Amino acid sequence: MKKIFLFIFLINILFACTDVLDKVPLDEITEKTYWTSASDLELYMNRFYPGFRGTVNYHELDNNSDNFQPVTPNVVLNGTRSVPATGGGWNWSNIRRINYFLENADKVTEGIKHELNHYKGEGYFLRAYLYFDKVRQFGDVPWYNNVLNIDSEELYAAREPRNVVVNHIIEDLDMAISLLKDKSEVSPNRINREAALLLKSRICLYEGTWEKYHAGTVFGVNGSDGGEYLSLAVQASGTLISEGNLSLYSTGNPGDDYWQLFSHDDLRGVNEAILIETVDPSQELGTWTWSYLNGTRGNATGITKSMIDSYLAEDGLPISLSNLYKGDTTLTQVIQNRDPRLKQSIWVPGMIQIASNPPVVFSAPPLQKGATDGASTGYMVRKGSTPDPSQNTGSSSDRYGKVDGMVFRYAEALLIYAEAKAELGTLKQEDLDKSVNLIRARVGMPGLDLKVGYTDPNWEFPELSPIINEIRRERRVEFAFEGYRHDDLMRWAATSLIKGKRLKGARFILGKSFPGIENQISDILVDEDRYIDRYKNSLPNGFKFKETRDYLSPIPTTEITLNPNLEQNPGW
Repeated sequence: MKKIFLFIFLINILFACTDVLDKVPLDEITEKTYWTSASDLELYMNRFYPGFRGTVNYHELDNNSDNFQPVTPNVVLNGTRSVPATGGGWNWSNIRRINYFLENADKVTEGIKHELNHYKGEGYFLRAYLYFDKVRQFGDVPWYNNVLNIDSEELYAAREPRNVVVNHIIEDLDMAISLLKDKSEVSPNRINREAALLLKSRICLYEGTWEKYHAGTVFGVNGSDGGEYLSLAVQASGTLISEGNLSLYSTGNPGDDYWQLFSHDDLRGVNEAILIETVDPSQELGTWTWSYLNGTRGNATGITKSMIDSYLAEDGLPISLSNLYKGDTTLTQVIQNRDPRLKQSIWVPGMIQIASNPPVVFSAPPLQKGATDGASTGYMVRKGSTPDPSQNTGSSSDRYGKVDGMVFRYAEALLIYAEAKAELGTLKQEDLDKSVNLIRARVGMPGLDLKVGYTDPNWEFPELSPIINEIRRERRVEFAFEGYRHDDLMRWAATSLIKGKRLKGARFILGKSFPGIENQISDILVDEDRYIDRYKNSLPNGFKFKETRDYLSPIPTTEITLNPNLEQNPGW
């Protein structure tokens, strides 16, 4: 116990400042007392795990995309960010802490080598994870793989090209993969080898498609079409598939399994969950599940018409082509004969919100409420909710729900594999059958044919092949509200879906769309087709995203003043 308190004391001293200019945290006490056992390495790494929290916030993760329409327009999509003086994501403290760990971890000799290697593997994984976040935000960044002193020349280094940094990230992940234990050997909320393989797949897909679709622009990489990274994405995701140790969650109930996957209060037995976020109300770790996802509050956001329209009809055809589509005048109508994931993801009148006695039943969205209570579009997220009365008391003392969240899940590996092969032009029907079509089979949807077999007049990317359009659709639907969509729009250079356009909501026809609440509504903005149009007055000309600037974040002015070798990002 004394050792734990000493560790906390040292960490508070050594890392009280968060700037990269902090002095190196080395002294005799740390050297002689701390780096002695595997438990020291585990304790050190534990401090980084809170960075994974928030993955169960399905009510807000897509607010930066065309999946959600928050009451206030997103500043990135709307091009209204400004250059900060400090902050803005340009913080290297955690990367520095990881470098400190990696420089000292080999000093520990007490313990089984496999145990010691695992925690070093966590260090390499986390440096890659943190650096990828920097690349997504800023593109080119300096590469720091050692602890810097206040007079280190590297503090004044220029930015490395993004692909050079990504290569370093891949090297870190390859090291992590070689050192980490398998998922079956560690607790489910501990980084593992499969998580490292999936992270490598994710990063390689991101960088490969970024370089492909930004080629020839100020954001591209000279001489690269991203093919090398796409091949690595296929290899890493293919390894997860071929090993056969992971599988999609299914009980054989296509009408409920998808929703159940995100409503578990304990994901430890779910093989699809590669790395989980354990919710612990006693430590205030969790989300306002009862408040935001049980249908009583809208969190000042809502699902867009664009997102709802992405779901196919149950015959596997787009709603523009299927005779099964019944329209969207009411919430009940919109889910009829549709991909079962739609019904399992949104609230519809008659659904049980809280299984109390008597039960609380959803009737209509709180369109007219203000602040964090309002539902901006009329479409509200059900995915991730639970009807458990013990988690829906409405009491502030019980505000933290008990539903675990998934940091990484196997379905992502399947969709990465299919997308990367499609982008490379090597996708075969057998590839679809062991990836996309397994995901569809879980919810009872027809499989995707390599030839697709139809032309959807509403494809988001008509200039691309039918199969890429459908794989992107599948990704949007399967990962709805999980926070993937913004990164997808950025890496695909797909802001034509945003720029100059306004997000819309549900259809609103008085006396029909939301029976029972029309008399409470007086000023809901709608377009000429009666779809809710919250931005009609605030963004009459649509989002003002600047394609020559807004794909990357600005570097704070203070940082450029301190290091004249840093160059500002394009357009800023």
